[in-house]
Amino acid sequence: MGTIGYLLDTHVFLWAIEEHSSKLNDKVKNLLLTADEPIFVSSISAYEITIKHRLGKLPGYDNVVYHYIQIFDSFGAYELPLTSHHNHFAGSLDWSHRDPFDRMLAAQAHLENLTLITNDAAFRTAPWVSVLW
Repeated sequence: MGTIGYLLDTHVFLWAIEEHSSKLNDKVKNLLLTADEPIFVSSISAYEITIKHRLGKLPGYDNVVYHYIQIFDSFGAYELPLTSHHNHFAGSLDWSHRDPFDRMLAAQAHLENLTLITNDAAFRTAPWVSVLW
C-alpha cells in the first residue's frame, strides 16, 4: 500500500511559507502546488519552531513565532496531532538518532502511512520512513 499523503519536516514547512524561498527543490515546490494527496504538518513543528527560536537557533523567524496559527491556517495543510501511539512508537524506535522532534516526525510518518518531505540526511538511516526530497 502506498502512502496516503505527505508530512512536512519542520524546516520544509518554514521554507514553504517563505515568500521567495530558494531552499526547496523543484520537485517539492511542484508537489506542494499540485499534490492530490493531503499535506500535513505535525503539531510538534509548532513546538520545535518556538523552542528553537527561543534558543536563538531560528533568527529572523519572529513573525512565524508570533503569528504561527494565522500562518499555518493560511498555508492550507492539515495539522497532524501527536497521540500517545505516536509518542510511544517514537520512544521505542531502535534508531540511534536522538533528536526528539525527528523521532516524533518519523513515528508519525510511519504510523500514519505518510511520506516525509525532508532534506535531513538523518532520515536516510530510518528505513521504516518513506522520504521524499
